[in-house]
Amino acid sequence: MSLFKFDRIAILLVLLGAFDPTAKCAQPAASSLSNPNVIFFLTDDLGYSDISCYGAKKVMTPNIDALAAEGVKFTDFHTGASICSPSRAAFLTGAYPQRCGLYMGINENREEHWFLGLHPDELTLAEQFKKQNYRTFMIGKWHLGSESEFHPLKQGFDQYYGMPSNVGHSPKFFDGEKVLFAQAPLNQLTNLYTQRAIDIIKRRSDQPFFLYFAHNYPHTPYQAGKEFIGTSKDGMRGDVIQELDWGFGEMMKTLNDTGIADNTIVIFSSDNGPVKPEYAAPFRGTKYVTFEGGHRVPFIFHWPALIKQGFESVTPIVAMDLFPTLSEIIGAPLPADRKFDGVSLVPLLNGEDLARQDTEPFYYYNCENLQAIRQGNWKLHLPRSQEQVPFWEKNKAFFRLTKPVLYNLRTDHGESQDVAADHQEIVQQMLQTAQGAREELGEYMQRGSGQHPTGSAIPHAPIISTRKDWQAVDAATRAAIQAERLKRHPESESARMKNANKQKQKAGSLNSRKNNKQ
Repeated sequence: MSLFKFDRIAILLVLLGAFDPTAKCAQPAASSLSNPNVIFFLTDDLGYSDISCYGAKKVMTPNIDALAAEGVKFTDFHTGASICSPSRAAFLTGAYPQRCGLYMGINENREEHWFLGLHPDELTLAEQFKKQNYRTFMIGKWHLGSESEFHPLKQGFDQYYGMPSNVGHSPKFFDGEKVLFAQAPLNQLTNLYTQRAIDIIKRRSDQPFFLYFAHNYPHTPYQAGKEFIGTSKDGMRGDVIQELDWGFGEMMKTLNDTGIADNTIVIFSSDNGPVKPEYAAPFRGTKYVTFEGGHRVPFIFHWPALIKQGFESVTPIVAMDLFPTLSEIIGAPLPADRKFDGVSLVPLLNGEDLARQDTEPFYYYNCENLQAIRQGNWKLHLPRSQEQVPFWEKNKAFFRLTKPVLYNLRTDHGESQDVAADHQEIVQQMLQTAQGAREELGEYMQRGSGQHPTGSAIPHAPIISTRKDWQAVDAATRAAIQAERLKRHPESESARMKNANKQKQKAGSLNSRKNNKQ
């Protein structure tokens, strides 16, 4: 019996009430349930085994565990990338990050990145919900462009509240376009976010709502609220996760108290894997890499009006499935003018086959570099050169991979046994598939035929992913881009000069002390 057929039977039993001997009739199909509220709760750098129901031993996450127990807990879910920006782009657009043009990890402090973002022509989930007369809210981390052209309020959200970047990029905290805190209070972050989510739920109108709740934690740096310090067995990181679970529970309690929990879809996941391998167990790898630990994370789908008893699904699904799934549920047709790389999960929820075949490939890109491909249980890691890999690459074992490496994920979660020599036909077929992907979705310094433009606040500016290639851009172009940056952000030059003066003063003080000693 295939893994998918096992899921199909389990779902049919749930929907038909087979676990309840008194049940007389089937539950309603997803398509018959109208206008559900939707909350997509996305964590940052949370690994596969970071919560109790997925294997965590040092933290307790009872509220998230309850969501999994009552909903569908997926064990073979993959994000669209192993770093923040492209992963979020995949969730919100239903397209591979390479297709929607946002495949690099954006840092607003880098001269080659500050003007980049998700292209305004891309259709986000928020814009799709707006078509169906939903109110749309966002809390937390955006990380899809910091210039005004890419603000969440211009990408379909009615309201925005949160810290849009990593703290190392910018510590600012916003309410709409207003700076609420110049330095985000990290030890209050979960509480602030939780209270805003509760307020959105309590103040809802007759319109249904979509809330994209993209928490910044457990991405570093983090600080737990004082009530949670020391409550876990895993230091501050564990404390932060337990506080995050508390906030999640408060939000769920509010849904119940207001009587709207039954027809509210709540989805829980993470943007990519963790920074330490212990939090990705039993999978190999972490954030930044294309081993399973970088892409495989929790994914829970909870909808009491449809799913009457929770179950676990082993069917492989991906981040790009979210857009077509929610579009079908709310009755919003997919635009015909673009390609989506996911499929709707509604058939799966109704006990039917997915539109995707078991052998349809999944591509593991790292920035522009296609590094691996999966078909069924086979995963092939592709040859690559040092030039191709992005600067954040942490996979030193494959830094200069010269020949394909094949793993069977069904028997080898840790990607440790290379079986390429025994399956050369599979290797060659997958290599051909990979080449087709490169032609469509691109490769290092090579645009693909199916790639959309990358959003840029400066028309005709070069799109460079990594700093090492920025020097190849002619000096006049770089100077013009820097001039535009100073025009838009005069404080950035002031900050640079201030920092330079501090460094000079520090050096002068050290020299003075050295001379005094002599």
